[in-house]
Amino acid sequence: MSAVGNSPRWLAVEALSKIKNGAYSNLQLNQLINQHHMDRRDINLLTNMVYGVIQHRLTLEYWLTPFVRHPNQIDPWVRELLLSALYQWQYLDKIPKRAVFNETIEIAKVKGHPGIRRFVTGVLHQMDRTGLPDFDAIEDPDERLSITYSMPIWLIDELRQQLGADKMQSIIASLNQPAKQSLRVNPAVSDVADVTAALTNDGLTVEPSEISPLGLVVTDGQAINSEAMQYGMFTIQDESAQLVVPTMALAPGDQVLDACAAPGGKTTQIAAALDTDAGGQVTALDIHASKVRLIGQNAARMHVADRVNATELDARKATAEFGEAAFDKILVDAPCSGLGLIRRKPEIRYEKALQDSLNLQKVQLSILSAVAPTLKKGGIMTYSTCTILQQENQQVIQKFLAAHPDFECLKTTTDRNLKADRDDLTLSIYPDDYLSDGFFIACLRKK
Repeated sequence: MSAVGNSPRWLAVEALSKIKNGAYSNLQLNQLINQHHMDRRDINLLTNMVYGVIQHRLTLEYWLTPFVRHPNQIDPWVRELLLSALYQWQYLDKIPKRAVFNETIEIAKVKGHPGIRRFVTGVLHQMDRTGLPDFDAIEDPDERLSITYSMPIWLIDELRQQLGADKMQSIIASLNQPAKQSLRVNPAVSDVADVTAALTNDGLTVEPSEISPLGLVVTDGQAINSEAMQYGMFTIQDESAQLVVPTMALAPGDQVLDACAAPGGKTTQIAAALDTDAGGQVTALDIHASKVRLIGQNAARMHVADRVNATELDARKATAEFGEAAFDKILVDAPCSGLGLIRRKPEIRYEKALQDSLNLQKVQLSILSAVAPTLKKGGIMTYSTCTILQQENQQVIQKFLAAHPDFECLKTTTDRNLKADRDDLTLSIYPDDYLSDGFFIACLRKK
């Protein structure tokens, strides 16, 4: 294979073809980065191209369509090659068009046959000559928004109905910005100042999170490869996700149930607030043995394994397993559509439909109802999701409270008093609020 076969552009086309067939973008990227020895610049270009093409896929396909007469007759990888060329040309201003076109044609030549090289060359030159189609030519306003921001029309429509046109547009525009690299300091072994110093000494640029007291945002460098990460001084976690555990008002001796715990980010955060001398313990559930092992590994790395009991169990069987009134606090970080994570997992936007949220609502309610008896009177059950639709958030809480009059909703508060002037008792963090993940948190007390 020629040198072009190891280039970030070649690998991006390989990754995009597999992701289009159902592979996860983050796993696919990690696999390629581990298999090929690349410097940081090449890793950055590969990551940027893969996420960029997925993020802007509807836009890129709109631009490509007029130049491909028989779309069903071209190989899927050739399509991904042309979309990635378009992405670089239109969105990456530091790469000259000549370099983009030359390497795209070179990949077509090496990976394909002479006919493919001629086809790719012809499409690129025709685009250059005639220019790309304008969004203003799209008459339907929702379709125009969908193509401009590469968002499905159903999601645009649903967000507009729930939050209004301005907030909807602000959210969908923000979701194409790059995700922040954020981490949560582990108070079991370290503090914000020590982690900041350790990462700065490693040449990273770090700043404090504006929304989480234990949060740091890395603006330059890769924290995941640092010694401080290996030692468990911190874990990679979005700023919004860090807000959930502090709302539980944990006491050092609490018995806590983490009902949907894998991979254990919030489990270790709970455990760091507990004290074994006071009898504090978190029971962390997942239905898959492999994920239970992952929780255990995370707990060990974060030096809190003595406070974590990782258990393979469906949360809906909790009462049969643990009996009634077994726990002081419960966290239900429920399985959800993940629409608040579109920045990190851009393919989610094309894979989900409104029906998914309605189906998940039933699962979420069943978990809440199943674990509710295991909570002591006066105890708090925190419900959280990483989605932004009311079907999985406010509606779940309303339906749960209607069926369980022995529970009441408390106002969700955060250390930094986020959105303190809101009317809702629950807390919704939208992706455009702080450029963190979309999240929902509700605190329910058993009367």
